[in-house]
Amino acid sequence: MYIVALVGNLFLIFLTVTEKRLHEPMYLFLSMLALADVLLATSTAPKMLAIFWFHSTNISFGSCVSQMFFIHFIFVAESAILLAMAFDRYVAICYPLRYTAILTSSAIGKIGIAAVVRSFIVCFPFVFLVHRLLYCGRNIIPHSYCEHMGIARLACDNININVIYGLTVALLSTGLDIMLIIMSYTMILCTVFQIPSWTARFKALSTCGSHICVILMFYAPAFFSFTAHRFGGKTIPHHIHILVANLYVVVPPMLNPIIYGVRTKQIQDQVILFFSPISICR
Repeated sequence: MYIVALVGNLFLIFLTVTEKRLHEPMYLFLSMLALADVLLATSTAPKMLAIFWFHSTNISFGSCVSQMFFIHFIFVAESAILLAMAFDRYVAICYPLRYTAILTSSAIGKIGIAAVVRSFIVCFPFVFLVHRLLYCGRNIIPHSYCEHMGIARLACDNININVIYGLTVALLSTGLDIMLIIMSYTMILCTVFQIPSWTARFKALSTCGSHICVILMFYAPAFFSFTAHRFGGKTIPHHIHILVANLYVVVPPMLNPIIYGVRTKQIQDQVILFFSPISICR
């Protein structure tokens, strides 16, 4: 799954960069999503494979904190990219005549920078929050990668601030993104159902199908892991927590390029063109 995720997303980025036909807002946001997927899978999968294959279970505290930061940083950034993609569909369907005027190359670049800056500002305090804690013996994380609460629970110190900040970040960043995505699609549906032609309605909605699939794959397992880790207690078996969390960092990155490749005609055409044999006329 990790190899498929790497190959699929890197190929998608390559197509977007090299093919001028794909230099449109939707595909530029898609390439940002592909890059985030590559980074998310790469920050976790190699160490997971080392644990499962070679029983390499040791990791330094500094490396563990670094992995924690990058996992949360990429997750928050990817959530912002999905919000940007929802905004792209909203503008394309609700204001089609102003689409190119609103989503210029400059605007897309600023949105990408804003996603990265917001993610850094939100996630960097996690590093200080785990460094301030007092650790006194426990050094086993019951997981296959490092994340904020997993590290914090090793401390023999009060972790209430860590819990509160983690919940606040989840609600004010990812939670806000989800609300804005829902608002975008609500307005899209209101606009679509005002179109008299059923064919035009279906065509408008079909452009959103891939994005909705990706959103569900991204947020559903993340929401399960978040709630199970904090509120599940002993009601959900621990191996289920770990299984879902492991699949979460490789399954969406693996499936995203496949979903967009299957459902997006422009990408299909470019893939066929890329792999079709070159004929030379004499």
